[in-house]
Amino acid sequence: MERISRFRAIILLVLFSLILALFAVKLFDLQIIETDGNTDNIAKYTTITTVRAARGDILDRNGNVLVGNRASYDLVFNHYVIKSYGQTNEALYTLVKKCQELNITYNDHFPVSKTRPFEYTLNDFATSWQTHFQSFMVDRELDSDITAPLLIQKLRDRYKIPEEWSDEDARAVIGIRYEFDLRGISNLPTYTFIEDVSDDDLSAILELNTPGLMVESSTVREYHTKYGAHILGYMGGMDADDWAKYGDLGYSMDAYIGQSGFEEAFEDYLHGIDGQRVDVVSRDGTIVEQFYRVDQKTGSVYTPIAGNNVETTIDIELQGIAEDSLERVMKEITDPERRTAKDDGAGLDAEGAAVVVMKVKTGEILACASYPSFNLATMNQDWAKIEEDPMKPFFNRAFGAYYAPGSAFKMCTLVAAMENRDKYGNLLYTPGEIITDKGVFTKYAGFSPTCLIWSSNPGATHGDVDATAALKVSCNYFFYELGSRMTIDMLDETAKGFGLGEPTGIELTEKTGWRTNAESKKATYGETGVDSQITAGDRVLAAIGQAENRFTPLQLCVYASTLANQGTRMKATFLSRVVSSDYNSLIMENSPQIMSQMEIASTTYNTYIEGMRKVVTEFGGTACKYFGGNQDLDPFPVAVCAKTGTAQHSSGGSDHGSFVCFAPMEDPEIAVAIYGEKAAHGASLAPVAEDVLRAYFAMEAASEVTAFENQVG
Repeated sequence: MERISRFRAIILLVLFSLILALFAVKLFDLQIIETDGNTDNIAKYTTITTVRAARGDILDRNGNVLVGNRASYDLVFNHYVIKSYGQTNEALYTLVKKCQELNITYNDHFPVSKTRPFEYTLNDFATSWQTHFQSFMVDRELDSDITAPLLIQKLRDRYKIPEEWSDEDARAVIGIRYEFDLRGISNLPTYTFIEDVSDDDLSAILELNTPGLMVESSTVREYHTKYGAHILGYMGGMDADDWAKYGDLGYSMDAYIGQSGFEEAFEDYLHGIDGQRVDVVSRDGTIVEQFYRVDQKTGSVYTPIAGNNVETTIDIELQGIAEDSLERVMKEITDPERRTAKDDGAGLDAEGAAVVVMKVKTGEILACASYPSFNLATMNQDWAKIEEDPMKPFFNRAFGAYYAPGSAFKMCTLVAAMENRDKYGNLLYTPGEIITDKGVFTKYAGFSPTCLIWSSNPGATHGDVDATAALKVSCNYFFYELGSRMTIDMLDETAKGFGLGEPTGIELTEKTGWRTNAESKKATYGETGVDSQITAGDRVLAAIGQAENRFTPLQLCVYASTLANQGTRMKATFLSRVVSSDYNSLIMENSPQIMSQMEIASTTYNTYIEGMRKVVTEFGGTACKYFGGNQDLDPFPVAVCAKTGTAQHSSGGSDHGSFVCFAPMEDPEIAVAIYGEKAAHGASLAPVAEDVLRAYFAMEAASEVTAFENQVG
């Protein structure tokens, strides 16, 4: 009996050992073999999340931040987590309803209208998003010719969306699920559901505990000034052309880039390099592990790198003074209670305007304003209102529009006459030569332009005038005569030397206009025919800034600067320097650059300088009420040289007005050009230049005092 009991015990022990062995093998199979070495029994999902790099700041010349960044929060989906959730549609439905309740707009690139009758909206999206939609259709084996309503029905079936839901609710959920699916068939970055969500909205949405919805820190652009809207620019998403340019530079498809102004011009400096973070999360969305992706070949870590900071040439204080003054003056011109003249050409119909301020020796632009303007901080909310405004606030008139310069061009004509010779070797005009204004210029049969004084008061003339007097009173007859003495090429080459009708060199996109020459005539009237040929009338009218002459206000400022520099034309620039994101390292510093050099004799220079000075100092000068010319006002701090202009145009209404000046006369530092659409008279714009120059020289004086007071030793 004892032997039998022992045998049975051995048998039981062997059976128990076999059972344990079987369990061990099964456990090994489950935990090691079937998991490929991953012994965790929790399902994990690995995604790569784009970490936005902070964009660089835009500053003025004095270090004031004009555009910076504000910390913000984005809501980003881990689509693996939400798709593995047992009630995906219900969770998304609840999320959509909350967004509708809070009036929150979220990203939805599904190209079908959000309400019935459903229609395709492909044209509302960039080509890249259209391409992704086509890829989606191919991947899901859907007919490209399918109608939008039928597509919605098929996707309702595919995503198992409850039949009792409305078509609009189903479309909303489909739009989000479409975003998830795109991430599975393309290289699109993680789906950012909402950008820059407010604290209150963030709290309300997070209370839903939507699986896979995570909060990501980010930044958005913040404007620290209400001025400079046309030059600071704004950000926006990429279209097909942008993607073709930036796709190979490491930009993600949903990245925002500069779309205008400095944001666009200095994109290469301002943009940072986005990072790539690896997120390992569990089925329920719990973050198991996070780390920045490492390039297996190079070992480089994809951490975000902030963009560089761009210091511009703009003086934001002077910019504000220029904008405010321009707005005030234009409103005064159009105020019927302030304007005593009620005729059709009095300027009461004045529209847009522009002012540009430049340092003559360096080409640095200190201020550049277009009127009317808008507020960049509220631009998106005000977009429809701004676009509907007949005054076109979005239109940058400073260097995006070109106009006839009018009499502001006359110094160019004088320089051409004093620097060129006739076929006998004689100067076309010698200093001190008197030309008698006869009121009507009758040198050419069938063409009899009049002097402005004759047009307003038949029989009246300026009498005998030399060049300085002709500039002072802006005698058209005098310059008709000079124009008749020269070839169009002489005038054209001189205007080109002054930068008129030429690129100024600025970093932003600009219009260049054109000069009166054979090319512009053919461009206007065609290659053949009488009207396509340069005539004596063209030469005469071009001499007073009319004919085919069309220049931007910025070019007029370059012209004034070149006059001040005695023929040296500087490259116009908005860029001072670029520094690192932490402001500790200098990346690049811009240097003044000469664009062209004209040889202008001292006698020529002194002649137009004296004439421009008389415009503001002598009785009868077209701007003698300004810059200290009016003895009832405070004396002006510096000697100013100026020229007014009135330009005819074909759009009806009052004449355009132009005004250029520079100061001080003895050693010019700063030039100003102002243009007013239908402002009637260039002199009406002089108060803007007064405000700018007073402010500039007050700042200069203050800086000198400050430097002296803080001088060491």
